Amino acid sequence: MADNKLDYITLASATDDELEQLMLSGKAPKADEIKGWEFKGYNSLDVTTLLGFRKFKKGFFQDGDVFRGYNVKVKQNGLIDPWIDQEKGGASVKHGWYDVYPVRSEEKDNLYPNALMLNYSSERNPKADPSRFLRDYLVQVDPKNPNLLLGKAYVALGPKRIFVSYFILEKENESAL
Repeated sequence: MADNKLDYITLASATDDELEQLMLSGKAPKADEIKGWEFKGYNSLDVTTLLGFRKFKKGFFQDGDVFRGYNVKVKQNGLIDPWIDQEKGGASVKHGWYDVYPVRSEEKDNLYPNALMLNYSSERNPKADPSRFLRDYLVQVDPKNPNLLLGKAYVALGPKRIFVSYFILEKENESAL
């Protein structure tokens, strides 16, 4: 896959082997380029269509001294149709909160030292929320395009890390947070 042909649809159609190469060669996005924005997202795992979260959004914001993020539920209407937020009480449904920081070599979740870590064990999630087990790595795949990102999601079960899915992100709209 040639870097000069990378776009959202190309990544969403890529094989796991191609996405893995991009994870390895990518670099951590700059916090200042993603803070204050929501990114449309698409999971590579087909079963996420049946589970109702193939499409989603991820938002990023500064919370005091902590860089954080969240997921937004969106209408499941195919890869190229618009990302439409699901709403409750007139506001988009935010869930799956995470803390964002550069991967730390001394921690268990250090598979991609070139990435940002999205750690869902955040205090913002309820104790019984299963999303607390998620650990996502996030890289910028094209050095010239900070608006196109690639992630790789794992479930943390004690010392084990189980690969779940790759996901593609593209800058969509400003965050309300």
